[in-house]
Amino acid sequence: MRRIAILETGTPPPALADRHGDYPAMFRTLLGEGHEIEVFRSQAGEWPDPADFDAAIITGSAAGVYEDQPWIADLLDWVRGAKGRTGLIGVCFGHQAMAEALGGRVEKSERGWGVGLHRYEVASTEPWMSPPAGTVAIPASHQDQVVEKPAEARVILRSAFTPFAGLAWDDDAISLQGHPEFSPAYAADLTAGRRERIGAAVTDAALDSLARPDDRAVIGQWLRRFIASRPRRQAVQSRAR
Repeated sequence: MRRIAILETGTPPPALADRHGDYPAMFRTLLGEGHEIEVFRSQAGEWPDPADFDAAIITGSAAGVYEDQPWIADLLDWVRGAKGRTGLIGVCFGHQAMAEALGGRVEKSERGWGVGLHRYEVASTEPWMSPPAGTVAIPASHQDQVVEKPAEARVILRSAFTPFAGLAWDDDAISLQGHPEFSPAYAADLTAGRRERIGAAVTDAALDSLARPDDRAVIGQWLRRFIASRPRRQAVQSRAR
């Protein structure tokens, strides 16, 4: 059984959490059985020892990686220290945090909100990306984007709206701008609740797109294969520090 740390960097709106669960629960569903998961509340200063885990997932958050909050600076330091010591997976905010920590740059995009079902071109096929696909469609919900990728990162997913939608470093770190853990129902409720901020036209188009078939199951298989490809670590008692 593979041991996974989930760095919970944000939470759904309370009403939606009651209906759909929190982000760790969503990742448990996406990954399926065969994983021992421990959750660390990053905003409360809980940090896993990378050596205790086969992989670590950094979740989405309403925060921006450029914000002057102590826990965000600590997260970026943690990513730099964890790289090479465990498998790293970043999603949305986690994707941006990994890029920022490892030499890239993140900004609030002039393209505006990226919401609804977004389709990405597979720009580079990694060994764990099986079954193979030329494109994948998964829910998205973001304003910020990676605008400059780290020099050592490879682009694995891209689109006209999000050129750096997926990144990979060496064979032990990957990140995705989209949300494979979001069910269409949760993504729809989240987007609808932000109608005044996003705008009616963009919201309606996003809600229409979420009724179409998606590739969340494919991405789930990719992430399971990435985790399974990591060298096994000794079973030790994990701890927050």
